[in-house]
Amino acid sequence: MTNYKTIACDILIIGAGGAGLRAAIAAHNAGAKVIVISKTLLGKSHTVMAEGGINAALGNVDSKDNWMVHFRDSMIEGQFLSDYRMVEILTQEAPERVKELEYWGAVFDRTQEGKIMQRAFGAHTYRRTCHVGDRIGLEIMQTLKDQIVHKNIEIIEEVLITNLIVKNNHVLGAIGVELRSGKSVFFKSKAIIMATGGCGRVFKITSNSWEAIGDGVAIAYRAGAEIIDMEMIQFHPTGMVWPENVRGMLVTESVRGEGGWLLNNKNERFMKKYEPKRMELGPRDVVARAVYNEIEMGRGTEHGGVYLDISHMGKDFIEHKLPRMVAQFKEFAEIDITKEKMEVAPTVHYMMGGIRVDSENSMSSVNGLFAAGECVGGVHGANRLGGNSLADILVFGKRAGEFAALYVENIEFKESDREDMAREFERVLIPFKNKTDIKPQMLKKRIQDIMWEHVGIMRNEERLLKALKEIEEINFLSKKISVAGDLKYNHEWIDAMDVQNMALVCEMMIRSALYRKESRGAHYRSDFPKKDDRNWLVNVVCKNIRGVMKLSKSKVPEMPSNLKKLLVEKS
Repeated sequence: MTNYKTIACDILIIGAGGAGLRAAIAAHNAGAKVIVISKTLLGKSHTVMAEGGINAALGNVDSKDNWMVHFRDSMIEGQFLSDYRMVEILTQEAPERVKELEYWGAVFDRTQEGKIMQRAFGAHTYRRTCHVGDRIGLEIMQTLKDQIVHKNIEIIEEVLITNLIVKNNHVLGAIGVELRSGKSVFFKSKAIIMATGGCGRVFKITSNSWEAIGDGVAIAYRAGAEIIDMEMIQFHPTGMVWPENVRGMLVTESVRGEGGWLLNNKNERFMKKYEPKRMELGPRDVVARAVYNEIEMGRGTEHGGVYLDISHMGKDFIEHKLPRMVAQFKEFAEIDITKEKMEVAPTVHYMMGGIRVDSENSMSSVNGLFAAGECVGGVHGANRLGGNSLADILVFGKRAGEFAALYVENIEFKESDREDMAREFERVLIPFKNKTDIKPQMLKKRIQDIMWEHVGIMRNEERLLKALKEIEEINFLSKKISVAGDLKYNHEWIDAMDVQNMALVCEMMIRSALYRKESRGAHYRSDFPKKDDRNWLVNVVCKNIRGVMKLSKSKVPEMPSNLKKLLVEKS
């Protein structure tokens, strides 16, 4: 308890990806003292891996496009499980956020008239996805990073947040560990913005970077926040399948948006059987299940995928539009995609569920705990529209920062319960005191295998119950993990803390998937294969009630008539 330091700020932002940095800029501009915590180095977050583009109804390529059509596409893709107000805000404010990026120096691909170029993406009525080749995430992060540096906003790198300190349902700060020194830190703050991204790394095959384990959701849950829609995990239809060490690496939707074809081992464009109108640009859940089905029916490739072919579009076109994909396949698979087919299969890509927040101010059910980005549920419903995630991090990152700054204006620092802090400092050191042969890497791999095998694209009660039993066992074993060595850069110790968060997030996913007895969007139950609007047009809510996970239904809010009208209007 004596070997820790205290760092104070108005607003602590946990996560230095796109949502966290945009929140920091907004809060700083509003006059708040901000500190951003990053598990990794600044600029290394998962946002840099985004490839295809960011959605904004600019109408630069298809003049009929507007926020109302974008709203309709997003609600339909989310299977009407989305918070309509969040979708309204997203689609109305996305154009300004993209123009703001451009004003700050982001370089977009251009039309002949010099406007921002927009490409086709799956399940969009019009071409609205703004892009920089196939490396939009890197461009966004570099632009936001420049703003952070220019404004001299404080970033503390390589710190792992382990838990929040909460009293009477108000956040008072967070406990963290400096990875360089191994020392504990108490971040004393008036408000916290959670911006920790997704949870793809709890699965064996994923497009997500190493840090995406859902720890922000686990931490918020333990603090008392409501968590929603955790059964809704998006499988991107196209991840690399070969070689094995890069299995799951994303093959951007831009390949299909720029004219790529999906083919089985009979050289058939099989999407005409599943989505004859939109073909390869159907909704992600539909395309992912189609690819899965072709592989299951024996029409897959040598390495267990299907083919994705864009070679017919010509070498110059491909190298201009998809430079990252050309390099990726040459480097890892020794394949020239300008001449050869790619082998692809579904990969875990995005978490639609997460922390439940107020649609207007982005605050959770815990006072002073705000959230933005992929760790938030409600925006994308049962299935995210491709290209909406980057719009989400900018729109709601900005709003979370602004409303957090308003919140702290009339809040005084409160003293934290030293017993709560002492318990947390003690908890994170338990693995050094345990004397067992249980190692975190072993449990981490077991979690990923269980989730991939039993909580994947096709689910049923038998598989889910088996997964739940095994995850509960891992949760028990995680408290007995033993680690060796000292505290500095101890990756085994980091893995030990990760395992507890991963097991908790997985339990939320599995219980929510068991609870929802229907198929909707990304959640497909073979034992309940039909959508049931009468009983299941609801959000599934997970809540920590005195240490017990309780699930409940929350009816999707009734949409006002002006927005309902948009869902039936023809474009």
